[in-house]
Amino acid sequence: MYTHILEQVEVMNKMAKLKEFLRQHALWVGLVAVAIPLLAHLWLQYQSLSQLQSTLPDARKAHMRRYLADVLDKVITFYEDQANEVLNVPASAFHHKYPDPDFNYRKAIDHEQVSKHFANHQFKGARLLFVGSVAGPTEPIYVIVHFYDPISCSFWYRPSGNERHAAHAAAANWMAMIMTNAPPNSKSIRLTVDERDSQNRIIVKPIVDEKSRVVGVAGMFLNKRVFIQDYLAAVVRETNPRWFPEEHKDVVVTVGNNDGELLYSNQPFEGKPYEVGEMFPFIFNDWYLGIRMRQMTEVEWSKRYFFTNISFSILTALVLIGGIILTLRAASRAMKLSQMKADFVSNVSHELRTPLASIRVFGEFLKLGRIKDSHKIHEYGEYIETESRRLTQLINNILDFSKIESGQKTYLFEEADVEHVISDTLKTFEVMLEQNGFKINFVKPVHPLPPVIIDSTAIAQAFINLLDNAVKYSGDSKEINVRLGEQNGFVTIAVSDSGIGIAREDCGKVFEKFYRVGNCLVHDVKGSGLGLSIVKHIVEAHFGKVTVESELGKGTTFVIHLPAEGSAMIEPEIDRQNLPNEGTPLGHGLQSGSEARN
Repeated sequence: MYTHILEQVEVMNKMAKLKEFLRQHALWVGLVAVAIPLLAHLWLQYQSLSQLQSTLPDARKAHMRRYLADVLDKVITFYEDQANEVLNVPASAFHHKYPDPDFNYRKAIDHEQVSKHFANHQFKGARLLFVGSVAGPTEPIYVIVHFYDPISCSFWYRPSGNERHAAHAAAANWMAMIMTNAPPNSKSIRLTVDERDSQNRIIVKPIVDEKSRVVGVAGMFLNKRVFIQDYLAAVVRETNPRWFPEEHKDVVVTVGNNDGELLYSNQPFEGKPYEVGEMFPFIFNDWYLGIRMRQMTEVEWSKRYFFTNISFSILTALVLIGGIILTLRAASRAMKLSQMKADFVSNVSHELRTPLASIRVFGEFLKLGRIKDSHKIHEYGEYIETESRRLTQLINNILDFSKIESGQKTYLFEEADVEHVISDTLKTFEVMLEQNGFKINFVKPVHPLPPVIIDSTAIAQAFINLLDNAVKYSGDSKEINVRLGEQNGFVTIAVSDSGIGIAREDCGKVFEKFYRVGNCLVHDVKGSGLGLSIVKHIVEAHFGKVTVESELGKGTTFVIHLPAEGSAMIEPEIDRQNLPNEGTPLGHGLQSGSEARN
């Protein structure tokens, strides 16, 4: 039974230690709890992005190929449709055989009917049109090719030798079919392309009558410039933003031929003309349509995409960790502040009870009349007065702190002599200091100090807080030095002790509310934790500053710096005409922090 109880106690102690550890290291515990899954997520995302980086270039190239196929399909389909319409000459316009032996072969093609058809089906992609047939009932049989100029809309056009040769070569197979009067295969009745002469590219269509016989042929010479500038470029401009919505301005589309000649580019670029290319189908078979990004290749783009995304992920993680740190820090700070406030209540309760108990005891002795010695009566009265002053000072600090926190603390500025203020304050606390065995060395300046614009009561309170602070932390040393002086346009009030001192890392924190130095030598020293923070607020309200110099085991010196009258520090800030009559409300409260040393 006893062993079981000991085990339970041990478990409870371990749980208490664990809770205390978690409370003291809540920030790190919370950070680790968040960082581990976050780092795991970053690692998985890194693996995913790395895999994506290796496959992204191929995916991008496939997307580019689909884009090129879409552009080519639109342009070529349009050209096929237009060529079909333009070259669909009526079969009735061809009379290639007549029984009349006196047949005039020039009448084998009805020029008027053909001209009317071409005029009704204009297409600027065709720079030259022609029709052809054969004529003659017997030998010799004439092969007739007539050229039509779409600009003048007439057959009065004299073709060059290359044009004539290209037209005859393109129509040769169909002419042979007309001569043999052989019925063509239905699948062969389609548009054909002849590009043996790259300067004279031709689309040819056979003309078939109602008996499914080839009676003639119609053809068109392609206009390379119109094809590129008016049709291909227009399709590129139309489809580019749709296929590349975010980066269409960076997409370079080019057209070149097998000889390495660049025929078209939608924007300037440097380097190779394309990353992905597709050959033209149907017409311009020796041309390619290419695409690339202006600034970088697909591999470079995928690397940038990888680093951009991983950097964004890392930045997001850092921001998240930072937010969590701030949240945990605020929570830790709130817990610490709550503990400090609890300590403050405990300390203040002790500080209130001690003088009240003394006052009550000495008051009861005097009330009961047990003390007959006049010297003792006087001594007890001094104790009561001393403890009353101590109690009053504590209550004043608490009330002033409340006003400062709510922004309602006001000061009544007037011209005063700092030496008189400090001397009067020391006389008030002379009895208390002597009772506690303290010796005050008050060093006055050789020359009179310049007058200052201050609230004498507030400065006296700040000095009392420094004096009380020196008494509490003097340790075994019972000597306190108070020195007045002037330095760089400031009147200075220095309070020094030879006590336990303050560590260097704590010197900047002692003016924060509720802060208490983390030194084992001061754990038994009671205080409200408000004295030095009130000192700082009072001095800054006077446009001055308070500094501290300390060394562990050798003592501490606090110095109040107050701007002397006429100093540039206070001239713009104070309306001297209203100083004697009007309190000045100051809206700035204390810095948020932990505890004051006092």
